[in-house]
Amino acid sequence: MVSVLVCDDTPAVRQSLQRCLALVPDVATVSTAASGEELLARYPVERPDLVLLDTQMPGIGGLESLRRLLHAHHKANVLMLTMGESPAEVAEAVANGALGYVAKDASPQEVAAVLAVAQRPGSGGKVPPQRETGIPSLTERERQVLQGMSDGRSNAQIGRDLFLSEDTVKTHARRLFRKLSVSDRGHAVAEGFRIGILT
Repeated sequence: MVSVLVCDDTPAVRQSLQRCLALVPDVATVSTAASGEELLARYPVERPDLVLLDTQMPGIGGLESLRRLLHAHHKANVLMLTMGESPAEVAEAVANGALGYVAKDASPQEVAAVLAVAQRPGSGGKVPPQRETGIPSLTERERQVLQGMSDGRSNAQIGRDLFLSEDTVKTHARRLFRKLSVSDRGHAVAEGFRIGILT
C-alpha cells in the first residue's frame, strides 16, 4: 500500500485525482497540496511514497519544486502531471529526476499501471511508465523529427529544416509516437530524453 501526495494549483484537478486514486487498489492515502511551496513544507512531515506534481504552477513552479524537493530528499519519487504542456518543460522535468509523467485526465486503470512501474524496486527512475523494457528502434528521419520537437519547432519548421512536406513530418511523428507509446509531443520528448535518444 502506498501514500500519494498530489500537488496541483487547480482545485478541480486535485479533487479529480483524489477520486481517481481512491479507486486504485494499492493506494492507501491521498493528500493534496496547492503549490510547490506547500509541497516542500508538507513532504518532510508526511513522507509520501509518491508525489504527483503539476508541471506548470504559479509561485516557484513545478520544475523548481521538483529540483528543490529532490535536492532535499534524494529518495523522493515524483511523477509529473501534464496535459500536453511545453515539450521542453516535460523533458526538463524527466532530465532533473522525475520518474516519468501521467496525464491529469488518466483513468484509474492508467494511473494504477503508472504507479505499479514507478514503485518497482530497482527502477531507479529509469523505466518509462508506458513500457518496462526495450528501447524502440527509430529511423534517422524519426530521430530528426524528435530532435526538432525537442527544440520547440513546429511541424512546418521541421519540414523546412529537413526539406520535407509538413504532411510527411506528421507521418514520421505519428510513427515515432507509436514506437514510443506516447500520445503527444511533450511526452515524446520526455521519453526521448529518458531512454537516451535525445541528450
